Amino acid sequence: MATDNLIAKLYASPKTILTTKDIALIWRETNRISLLSKIKYYAKLGSLIRLTRGVFAKSDNYDVKELATSIYTPSYISFETVLREAGIIFQHHDAVFVAGPYPAAKKVDNHLITFRRLKDSVLYNGLGVKQGNDYSIATPERAFLDTIYLSPKFYFDNLRSINWETCFELAKIYDNKQLIKRLTAYQKHAQ
Repeated sequence: MATDNLIAKLYASPKTILTTKDIALIWRETNRISLLSKIKYYAKLGSLIRLTRGVFAKSDNYDVKELATSIYTPSYISFETVLREAGIIFQHHDAVFVAGPYPAAKKVDNHLITFRRLKDSVLYNGLGVKQGNDYSIATPERAFLDTIYLSPKFYFDNLRSINWETCFELAKIYDNKQLIKRLTAYQKHAQ
């Protein structure tokens, strides 16, 4: 396969962010040393932009949410990011908030990404998480539950758009009686 075709194959992908694993699949490269050598070559040429270890962008015009969920897997956009977009909180946060396997705060290419750890049984459960083409994102109800699960006294500006029936159904995946009590209290406060 000609090397010119390798970069063309990457650019044919709709993804704006590519991990080393993504690149290996697109190029059908099984030799890790060869793969890393080719990636390094294209990064040096400027055809790939190295953002962090094992994560690359095809151009400066990439989706930050896609970047955030590419750093750790599994992960999905949640917490304040989803709540702000849904109008449930009004405070602006510069960070993108992600549910993931590790708690961490990373600054990648001037973007602050905050990871909050959820237990595996919650993180691996896809209920209330929408699968987009390039990243996963929590529904407002799932983000609300993720938030009150980790932050029991979180302040919300507008709970009118919350579907309480969906919340009580989703709350089962957390297997946490205190969460149900908090959810009931927030529901009473919202009405």
